[in-house]
Parts: sequence; structure tokens; C-alpha cells
Amino acid sequence: MNEERGSPERTWDTCREVPSIEDEQTPWKLIKLLKIITLIAVSLLVFGLALCSKASFLVLITLANDLTKTLPANQKPVALLCIGCCLIASSVLLLLKSFWKACYKTSKLPRVATVALVIFFEFLVSGGAAILTIVAMPHLDIVTNVTILNGVAILSALLQVIAQCTAKERNRYLLPSIASIVLILLGYGLFVYLYITKNLSDTKMATWVGLAVGGSLLMSFNWWESYFRVISKNSDSIFLKRLCRDMNKCENILHIISSLLRIVVTACILGAYVPLAKMDWSVVTSIPSYETKIIVIAVGVQLVSSALCHWFALAACKMHALRRGFILPLYLASLAVMALFVIPIVVYYQDYKKITPGAAAFQEYCLSVIGRTPTQTDSVFHQLALDATQTLCFLDMSNKVDIGILTGLSASWWLGLLLATIHLWHLNVNRIQRTQDLFIRRLYEGAFIEQSLLLNTRFDIQIKGRKKCRMVEPAMVYLCATMWHETYEEMMKIIISIFRLDKYRPKVDPKYNDFTFEAHIYFDDAFEHNERFDGCHLNKYAKDLVEIITEVYGIFTNMNDKFFKKKHDIPNQKIIKTSYGGRLIITMPSGNNIVVHFKDKELIRHKKRWSQVMYLYYLLGYKLMTKYYKRLQRGETEDDLKYDIKKEKHNTYLLALDGDTDFQPASVMLLIDRLKMYPRVGAACGRIHPTGSGPAVWFQKFEYAVSHWLQKTAEHVIGCVLCSPGCFSLFRAEALMDDNVMKRYSTKSTEASHYIQYDQGEDRWLCTLLLKQGWRVEYNAASDAFTNAPEDFKELYNQRRRWGPSTLGNVIDLLGDTNVISKRNPSMSKPYLLYQLFGLISAILAPATICLLVAGSLAFLFEMNSAGALVVSVIPPIIYIIICFKLKSDSQIAAAGVLSIMYAFLMLVVTMSIIGAMVKEKTILAPSSMFVVIMAGIYICTAILHPQEFLLVFYGLIYILCIPSAYLLLTIYSMVNMNNVSWGTRETKPAAGAEKPAAPNPKKTMDKAKTSFQRFFSCTKCCKKYSQMSEEGQLNVNQENVIPDGSESEPLPQNSIVDDPGNVQHMEMDIISETASPIASDWIEELQDLSSCCEMKLDVGSLDQEETLFWEELQNKYLQPLPDDKERQKKVASDLKELRNKITFAFFMINALWLVATFTLQLYSSIFAIHFPKVEFNVTGSFVDIVVIRNTTIAPDVQVEPISFMFILGFAFSVLVQFIAMMFHRVTTLIHYVAFLDTEPRERKPEEEDFYFAAKKVESVVSQAESTTTSQDDSWDEDSEDEFYSMQNRNATATTLA
Repeated sequence: MNEERGSPERTWDTCREVPSIEDEQTPWKLIKLLKIITLIAVSLLVFGLALCSKASFLVLITLANDLTKTLPANQKPVALLCIGCCLIASSVLLLLKSFWKACYKTSKLPRVATVALVIFFEFLVSGGAAILTIVAMPHLDIVTNVTILNGVAILSALLQVIAQCTAKERNRYLLPSIASIVLILLGYGLFVYLYITKNLSDTKMATWVGLAVGGSLLMSFNWWESYFRVISKNSDSIFLKRLCRDMNKCENILHIISSLLRIVVTACILGAYVPLAKMDWSVVTSIPSYETKIIVIAVGVQLVSSALCHWFALAACKMHALRRGFILPLYLASLAVMALFVIPIVVYYQDYKKITPGAAAFQEYCLSVIGRTPTQTDSVFHQLALDATQTLCFLDMSNKVDIGILTGLSASWWLGLLLATIHLWHLNVNRIQRTQDLFIRRLYEGAFIEQSLLLNTRFDIQIKGRKKCRMVEPAMVYLCATMWHETYEEMMKIIISIFRLDKYRPKVDPKYNDFTFEAHIYFDDAFEHNERFDGCHLNKYAKDLVEIITEVYGIFTNMNDKFFKKKHDIPNQKIIKTSYGGRLIITMPSGNNIVVHFKDKELIRHKKRWSQVMYLYYLLGYKLMTKYYKRLQRGETEDDLKYDIKKEKHNTYLLALDGDTDFQPASVMLLIDRLKMYPRVGAACGRIHPTGSGPAVWFQKFEYAVSHWLQKTAEHVIGCVLCSPGCFSLFRAEALMDDNVMKRYSTKSTEASHYIQYDQGEDRWLCTLLLKQGWRVEYNAASDAFTNAPEDFKELYNQRRRWGPSTLGNVIDLLGDTNVISKRNPSMSKPYLLYQLFGLISAILAPATICLLVAGSLAFLFEMNSAGALVVSVIPPIIYIIICFKLKSDSQIAAAGVLSIMYAFLMLVVTMSIIGAMVKEKTILAPSSMFVVIMAGIYICTAILHPQEFLLVFYGLIYILCIPSAYLLLTIYSMVNMNNVSWGTRETKPAAGAEKPAAPNPKKTMDKAKTSFQRFFSCTKCCKKYSQMSEEGQLNVNQENVIPDGSESEPLPQNSIVDDPGNVQHMEMDIISETASPIASDWIEELQDLSSCCEMKLDVGSLDQEETLFWEELQNKYLQPLPDDKERQKKVASDLKELRNKITFAFFMINALWLVATFTLQLYSSIFAIHFPKVEFNVTGSFVDIVVIRNTTIAPDVQVEPISFMFILGFAFSVLVQFIAMMFHRVTTLIHYVAFLDTEPRERKPEEEDFYFAAKKVESVVSQAESTTTSQDDSWDEDSEDEFYSMQNRNATATTLA
């Protein structure tokens, strides 16, 4: 019976039609290859840069030695000065960075005790570093100089022992730390013995040795802060805890103080030592060119390689390449530097022995090295190798004892550093780690880069017997999607995405506890009130959603049925009648829930913003906060609850989705990473890809690409993103529940400006509220999401008609509070707001700029006067402005369509004319030429840096043709129709009364032999395409009780696919005729009947009394349907028109003034024009000669109007900033994505599992066949084996189809 119950009803019907479930758009093989290449490149760069930094610094040390010949003795102060520059370079960078943060971000003043302690330690460290490198190391040999810097780990090892002892645990690395101390002390002992015993009467050498030991010991205090933090956690000392807390809050001020102190102390020691060493500073101003070149190259390599090595080492840690990209390369760097200096010494010594018979002693070789006279024709590398050899001449390198002692002290110091940092091999690093969590100090030491990076890394106590992990609080993610009139295919995308996430992070038997989720779908206007039947019923969009959920549920349940199709029973789900309509609760196969809220517009306020207010108060106000008020009433204190509330608000996220969003689980994880690692990030958005077909979509694909490539990356890097789109954005509950955010977002529009700013671009307004409260909004380019874009010209114009004024209003709102926002939000500095102001001005002047572009083209094509061409170019926009004020919306869009086609042909001619002008004038310095060349170069380079999206560049050709339509006509249309606050997309024709009755005698189109049940579902599937026809009930034509303008009374565009309206009508009539007689009297019964046909049973449930009361109170306070107040509607409509008139007057006057100013300057171009010498490009054969002509009699100069020139400069600067920011953002995105791939294991594909099990089965069956049928013919065996392999291939094919 069980087997029969598990079999399908029709065993012969085994083929399936399954939508795309797996991530088929991500090139995983290419990404894996990119990951491997990136990790190898970063590891090699860290190793190579550390090698260059250390080697160049030791070259400067060698040049400062008294006996070296490459730099004459009287020029030694130059080498010492360069060593000092290397010491303070990082302090200068830290000073600038800390000063910037102190000015534009919140900074507190530290306590006096904290300042005193920091000054004390920084004085010791800076003094020790200067004494060691400037005073002592120039008098030591090259081998000792390479390894003595490893001795600075002695105090770190000592503090590790103290920190691990105070932890009172069985620590894993206590013995290595003790061994490190012993080895470093042994190295110091051998070092002192080697130098002192050579000449006991040499007091100077004893002084240098003492200074070297003392300087390195003082330098070892550099990383005291890392261990004090660990000790304070396990200590009861109030002083230590206050010290660490103060250092965290006041780090910018403390870094400024410490940087200034280091610079001053280093300068004082350097300035005092040179006169004491009887050297003269005056030689610095008279260095020969040969020595200058050597010094500059050495210093340049040292400074650049140190900074880059620090950056790439940090990148390696963030990419989870801690061992292979950070620790190992830095360990090997010291050995490589040793080999770099010692091998040439040995090679040159062996060459000397070959060319000088009988001279086998090293001391004789030293005499020849010391007595040489270098010339400028000699190789610099050869001279530096001989100088390094000269530092070893005080030792007898032929004596095995000296070689043994030198090798012993070097090995002891190197092994001591290795044991002091061995805990790094087991350091736990999060996927996207903040710099301050990886490195305790921002400062790196350029003089000994590998030691500073290894010892500056965070120290954690490692416990024996278990691996100590840094606990990350699990997050709660609410997926909140808003729906209205999405098509069947669009709803299918988001439901599959939610089920895909359910499989990725199952609630039943979870493998990971990083986050759990719950999906909520808020369905606007889900009911239709039919006069022919009593009660309300779900409309076809809501019914389609239920059918889609059932279909997707079956797909994910039957995913593993590859060969035999089985019948899986869908568990009973729950349906609830609520005060706002109804609720459907679906438990997905892996245990997570989908909650569908069906909204009745007669019971609760509809439209997208109010759906968002609905889930904000339900999820954050009721579900998050109510339980804590209960605990407070039970007697728990507020102090006890405060931490729990703050932690839950901080780790609760809302993923805002549209009803047609398609996303992968990896995209959600990448957004969660941003909010987990950066506590002040209130929202994060991903890369939105528009989908669809047709010229309108092609234009939007390139527009979205450029916007994300340049604009959003620039906002993210130099400030923060101004708009996180509501189709795919993750918000932090703590940010949404902040003052003046969620409460103000639920404000009802009362003024004309509110309708534009609040309701037309609700996602941008929500981000504006977050930014004003000091929260940061970020952009993650690796988090991809796909959403349907308007495919119709009319729908695109109506969509942008909403977005344009809303964007303008929100940006002006931010700029109006510049002083307050720049103080409250660390990411919104005044320079960044100035950048946004320039972007706003550019957007306002876009129509005039297009007119100037057209005028220049007309002047070139028809050889017109510039003034006359400008007059002709403004005539079509003026005519279109008149059309927009006088005619209806459809007529305006029709006129825009005609003008867009005309402008497209003109833009094609314009592009060719600009190229022709460059060829004819032999210059690219004309404004239009520069515009085209710069933009083309920027877009191509940007596309190259986005290889997976490079093909979008070809859509740029359509984008160029549509520039006048997008920046001239669309701007005029959106500004003039600002008073129209209807949604404009996905709207259906409003009905004057009830639903239209069906025709009395509909013609049936299905085969009569089919059952009524089959006809019903066949027609339903056929009608999926027509999910936005007008028979779906009456729509509310008012937006927040606003009566649109009389010219807007006709229906707005539909987002539908219409094949044959007549057939649609016949099909719907069939359905009505077949279901009219047994129709359910209530929507619950109707939905139960529909779901039972789909093999999913719905049990009726109810809300508890407390939640019922919550919904009633929420509806009464915020979501009550607005009354139909005709007088108020007329007043608001009048106010909107008045606001429209004021704004459009100012807008068009600014553009007119810009054109008039340009027109005047063109009339008097001989007086006001800026003259540039013409730069000609003479192409001859395969050579291009660039000639600057300054003789105006040969060729006239290029003339540019001052206003145009300043605008071009501003535009070029803005694009340059965006391009640099984009490059930086690409690197950080790559780091994050590589870390994600390294830490988020991908499940084995079903194909791999099937091949594995099939191969096992073949192997066992074949072996069994061989053992039992050895007497049969070989041909039978071959046929059997072929049959088994063919079965394996069929199995794999079925897997691929699934």
C-alpha cells in the first residue's frame, strides 16, 4: 500500500517541465580560476613587496656605513636623512588619515591618564627605532642587520605569556611563547659575544652594540596595546578596562598625538646625531646626480613597497588567505633578503679566488674590497654587493666559529619571531573582517615591515582541547516582498528564489547557524467585491500566487526524483482570516515559512509605502518588541533587558523585495556580511539587473550598468549611497527603529511636496531618513538581483516621471541640512555633499546641455551661425513644453516618441559629425569632441573591469541615440507632470462600477472530451499571460485621496503581454460559466477548493487575541483607509499644480539663463573666448605625429566659451573621481567575493552525486556478472556493460533536466 501511495496517478507521465532553479548565470569555473589566480598573485605580491621594502631599507643602512664606497663619506647625512624619512613616512600617512577622520567624523578627547601612557610608550618606541636604525645599525654587518629586527618580538612574547597566564586556562601556545623568549635572548647573547670579543678595547663598538640591543628592546614596546586589551578582559583592574575603552573611543586623537610625537622624536635624534658624529648637514643641498639617483630609487622603492605590502597583506587576511598569503610570505621574506645579500657576496668572493691564485683567505679579499676606487661606470649592484661585503670584513669568514656564531644568532632571532607569531596559524578570521579587528594599530613600520605586520595582528587566547572561535551572533532575516499586479512569470521568479533560500539555509537539521529567515509577502488589493455574489473573493493575481506556491513546492519536493517519479504529499498549510483581509502560512520543505498577507483595500490602506509600514510595525514593533514589554511587566529590570533588546535589534534584518525580484542565496549572504561586520551600516543594496527585451530594456540595461559601475561605487567609496532600491535591499532593524525613521516614514502626506517626496520614491525617502540619523548605506557589486524593467516606452516614461521629481526632492532635502548631516553622519562629509551638489546642478542643466550639443551639431552640419543654430535647437523643446502643459498624458508620450525618433537620427548624425569635426579640425579640444572621447574611454575601461558585463557596452550605442529623449524630453515630461502622483506602472483600467458580467453564451475553446477539472486548470494556465486585463475588478484611481489632473483621467499603461484579447475574453468567459454554479460563498472556501485541486490542503486557523488587538490598533492609528473627501482632494490637486508651476518655472528659467549666457558668449566669442593652441594629429603610414601649432597664421587657435570650459572641467573631474572610486571598489569587491568563495562551501551538484552512485552501481553489477557468468560469451559481457553505462547516461540526463 505504501508503494502504491507513493506512485503517481499516471505512471506513464514521467516527463516534467521545470523552471530554472540552479544558478545558471554565474560562471563558477571562471570565478574559481579567478580566485586561484588572485590568491597566488596576492601571495607573490606580499612576498615581493616585503622583499623590496626590507632590501631597499638595508641598502640605505649599508650606504650609511662609514666604510662603504658607493656613497662618499661626506655624503653620509643624506643616507641618514633617508632612513629617517622611512621611519616617519607611515606616521605622516597616519597623521593625515586621523586628522581627516577627526575633522569629519566623531572624535572624543581622551583622559589625561590615557594620553600620558600613550605618550610614554610612543616616546620609548620612536626613540628606540631611531637609535636602532640611525645610530647603531650602520655600524653592524649586513647579516646581523637582516636578522636583528626579528629580535623586536621579545616583549610581545613576554606579554603573550602574561596574557595566557591571566586567562587561567590550559593555553595552547604558552610553551612556544616561552621558547621564543629564550631563543631571542640567546640571539642577543651570541650577538654581544661575537662583537665584544673581537676587540675588548674597542669602546665604540661596545657602544654601538649596546645601543643596538637597547634600541631593539625599546622598539619591542610598539605592540603593547594588543596584549593590554587581552589582559584587561581577564583582569579585574578598572584602570586597564578604562584605558582600553578610552583608546577605542578616542583613537583618532591619540593617533594624531602619537604620530606627531614620533615625527618629533625621530627628527630630534637624527638632528642631534649628525653633528655629534662630526658630519655636516650642508652636504644635503649639493649631492651629485649619480648619488642622487641611487638615493632616490632606494627611498622610493622602500616607501612605495612598504605601503603596498601593508595593503596587500591586509587584503590577503580579508580573503582568508592568512596562511598562504600573509604568514608564509612574511616568514620567507627575511630568508629571501638574507639570500639576496649573502649569495652575491659568496659569488663575488669565489670569482676573486678564481682570478687571484693563492688568495684563499677572506681577509685578503676584504683588503681588495676596502682599497677599491669605484667609478660611475661600474655596476650599482656590484658596488652595493662589495659594500655589503665590506661590513663583514671585521669577522674572519674563514673561521668556522665566527660563521657558526653568526648563523646561530640569525637562526635564533628568526625562530624566536616564528614562535612568537605561531598563534597566527590558527587565528580565526571572519569572512569580511574589519581592519581594526585584524590589526590592533593602524600604523605599520616601514623599516621592518614583516615584523610589524606579524606582531601587529590580533592576539587571541587559544585553549587546549578545543578551537576557540569568535562567536558571531546569528541574525534573523525577514524577507518582505510587496505585490500588486505581477504576472504569473514574475511571481514565479520570486517564489523560486524564496524556496531556493529555504533549501540553502534549512530550518530543519540546519548545518549553519549564521542566520534564519522568514518570508512575508504583502499582496495589495488582493480582493474583489463582486455585486453578483455575496462576500469578497480573491482576484486572479492572488489565486495565481497560491497556484505558483503549490507548483514550486512540488518542484522542490520532487527534485531528487530523477528516475522514478513519486507522489509526495504536501503537508497541510494554514489559512487565517484577519482584520486587514487574510493570511496564508506556508511551511516550505526545509522548515522555513512563507506568510502571505492578502490585503483588502476597503479594510486597510493600500499602496506600496503602506505595505512597508504594515510589515515594519508588525515585524519590528509587534514581533520584536512586544515580548520584552511582557518580560518587563513580569518584573525584569530595564537594565537587564536593554542589552538583549539592543542585540536583537542590531542582528535583525529586513530584506526588501519587489514582487518580481529574482535572486540567489549568495547575493543575500553578501549583503548580510556587510551589516554583520560594520555596525553603523543601516542598509546595503546589490547590483540590480533589469530583465526583458526590446529597445527600452536595452537602454535601461546600459543605464543601470553605468549607474552602478560609476555612480553607486563613487557614492560608496567617498561617502555613502543615497538610494538603496526597494527591489533588493537589506535594512537593519536598529536603523529602521531609530528616532525619526520608522515613525516619520509612516507619516501621512498632507502637503503637496509630501506626495512627491514621500510617495513617488519611497525607497529613496527611507534612505534619506537613515542618512539624516547618521546611518551608512552601502553598495555590494557582487550581490546580483534581477528584476523586470518596463518594456514599453509609455510605461518607462511614467516610471521615470515618478522617480525624477522624487530624486530631486530628496537630494535637495539632504543638501538643505548640510551642516547637521555632516556632523551627525560620518560618511556624509561636506566635500561629498559638494560633489552631490555638482551632480544636482548637472541634472538640472541637462536639457540646456542637450540643446547646446544639438546646436553644435547643426552648426557643423549646415555651416550655420552658432547663435542661429542655438535658436533652432531650442524650438522643439519649447514646442514639447507647450504640448505637455496643454495635452493629455498619452498625447505627451506620443509626441515624445515621435521627437525621440527624430532626435535619435540627429544623434547618429551628431556622433558622426563630432568624429568628422575632429578629423577636419585635427583636434579633440572642442567641448563636444572632448565629451565624446572622455565618455567613450571611461565607459570602455569601466566595462573591461567588469568582464562579466562587458557585452552591455554594445547597448551603449542605443543609449547614445536616446540621450536627448532621456535627458531632454523625459526631464520635461517628468517636471511638467509633477502634479500627477499616480503610480503609472502595473495599473489596469479602472471600472466605473462592479466587475463586468460575463457574456451569456461564451464560446468554449477546449476539447469537449476533457473533464471540467482539466478545462479549469488548462484555461488558468493559458490565462497566466493575461494577468493584467481589465476584468480583474475596480482600482482606486486616487493616490492618497488625490484627484489626478483632468488630463490624466485616462487609463495608465499595463504591464501585460497581450496576444489576442478576443481569445482572452472567451477563455475567461469559459471559466466563469464553468465555476459560477459551484462557486464558494467565501474567499476561504474558494481558496480551499483551489488548493485542494492543487494537492495542498488548507486548515483554517485564527490569530490570538493579542495579535488581533495589535492589527486593530495599527489600522486605526496608521493604516485606516482614507475617507473619500472630495473637497480635500480638490485642494491637494490644486496645491500640486501650484507646486508644479513654481518648480517648473524655476527649472526652465535656470536652463534658459544658461542658454542665454552661452548665446551671449557666442555672439562675443572674440572677446570672451578662451584660446588654446591647436593640437594636430598627423597620421603618416604607421606613425602618429602630435604637433602643437602656436602660429595663428598657420592654423587658428581652438576657442572655447568660459562657461562651457568650466562645465567640462567640472564634468571631467566628477567622472575622474567616479572612475578612481570604481577601481577601488572593484578591488574591495574582489576581496569580499574571494573570501566568500573560500568560506561558504558549495554543495555538490546533483550530477556529481548521480555519476558517483551510478559508477558504484556499475562496478558492483559488473563484478557480480563476471563472477556468475564467466562461462558466457564475451559479447554478452560487452553488451551488458554498454547497457549499464547507457542507464548511467540516462540517469545523468534526467538529473540535468531537473
